[in-house]
Amino acid sequence: MSVLMPALDQAVLARRDSIVAALRAIVPGEGVIAGEREMRPFESDGLTAYRALPMVVVLPETTDQVARVLRYCQDHGIKVVPRGAGTSLSGGALPLGDGVLLGMAKFNRIREIDFDNRVAVVEPGVTNLAVSNAVANAGFYYAPDPSSQIACTIGGNVAENSGGVHCLKYGMTTNNILGLEMVLIGGEVLRLGGKHLDAGGYDLLGIITGSEGLLGVVTEVTVRILKKPETARAVLVGFPSSEDAGECVSRIIGAGIIPGGMEMMDKPAIHATEEFVHAGYPLDVEALLIVELDGPKAEVDHLIEQVAAIAKDCGSTTLRVSNSEEERVLFWAGRKAAFPAVGRISPDYYCMDGTIPRAKLPLVLKRIRELSEHYGLRVANVFHAGDGNLHPLILYDANKPGELAKTEEFGAEILKLCVEVGGVLTGEHGVGVEKRDLMPVMFSEEDLNQQQRLKCAFDADGLLNPGKVFPKLHRCAELGRLHVHAGKVPFPDLPRF
Repeated sequence: MSVLMPALDQAVLARRDSIVAALRAIVPGEGVIAGEREMRPFESDGLTAYRALPMVVVLPETTDQVARVLRYCQDHGIKVVPRGAGTSLSGGALPLGDGVLLGMAKFNRIREIDFDNRVAVVEPGVTNLAVSNAVANAGFYYAPDPSSQIACTIGGNVAENSGGVHCLKYGMTTNNILGLEMVLIGGEVLRLGGKHLDAGGYDLLGIITGSEGLLGVVTEVTVRILKKPETARAVLVGFPSSEDAGECVSRIIGAGIIPGGMEMMDKPAIHATEEFVHAGYPLDVEALLIVELDGPKAEVDHLIEQVAAIAKDCGSTTLRVSNSEEERVLFWAGRKAAFPAVGRISPDYYCMDGTIPRAKLPLVLKRIRELSEHYGLRVANVFHAGDGNLHPLILYDANKPGELAKTEEFGAEILKLCVEVGGVLTGEHGVGVEKRDLMPVMFSEEDLNQQQRLKCAFDADGLLNPGKVFPKLHRCAELGRLHVHAGKVPFPDLPRF
């Protein structure tokens, strides 16, 4: 998974001083950062293996400023990389040395809370957890809850279509937003959806959600808020093998039970997390399931009995049910702290993100263990078991020559395995630069070119987040000429980003 970014535009770099001055006229005060030392915090996102210093950082505060910055960049042929909180794990916010890094952190206000319509209107810099906190006093919450929810922002959630531990029952970001405001590269402000449940015409909200900053810059989001369930209880179930736990996941779903959340950890992750959080996880098991049931109390009690019976049939060795809200939260606190916990047992780790059919969990976990032995690298498995979204954490030491390259090769094999068994390259982290060169494993050239035609409809000059998602870029003019032909068409060998 090499990272080959667009060649630096020397003509743009030659006029850097005039570009900085023009941007300062649009975003005055401290809204433009141009010093090398001051720009260092923006040189990477959560995929810290790759770093690049941006040409300049711009931190707008209003939609009008965003529109003027984008219009200026289009008029002068300057690339733009949108950035939220920088928690992306796929390099989606990796800067460009000849591009503007457009940081949206100052868009951090909750503009409206409408309990009657069960929505909140927020700016993209509002953190995920802040939405739930803002409506908690009325008994509401925002369902998507990625593990980084204390830091990640709604704008980034939209860009990557984030999920979280409760996405099995309540859906991903795309299932929980009703409207948004977005600025196109030419400065036009586009409003999609609103407070109503359905919008007519093409599903443009579905196109924008998960588009990784390639189509426009989101400046406002209308999210769906939900009433907290009457009862929620979590069940910890331990198993003698990951295969047994994977089989249990399939049987629970096969029985028609849709838990509020269903997560799985293997032994390395269990031990690292328990030492970090002290959530009460059993240490004598090879795999652990956290199954949360929610709804009316009578229903939850009945479902817990069903889950316990299924787990026993699958060979479970321990089972513990939360008896208070504090205990339920503690169970989840351990799972949500798994990533930093694993960081305590290894100098570095590489977090993968692929999705597979649930029935393939036992097979894929077995193959990952075999790959771990082949590459001589440990793996801690933490993932959303209910929807098959894997997050294997490959443990390595970047200070050892060649170990990062070996880790990336191992990671690529995991992602190829996901596609091989009928899954996809990503569940919620996005493609970015991390999985970009693996896109042909999943998509044909015709598929990728059709996706690029969609990008061309929004960004004909390819200025928004170039070098991400697509392994090979074609000029929009070429794509426009070629799309009218039927069948396979030989595309020219154009410069690769």
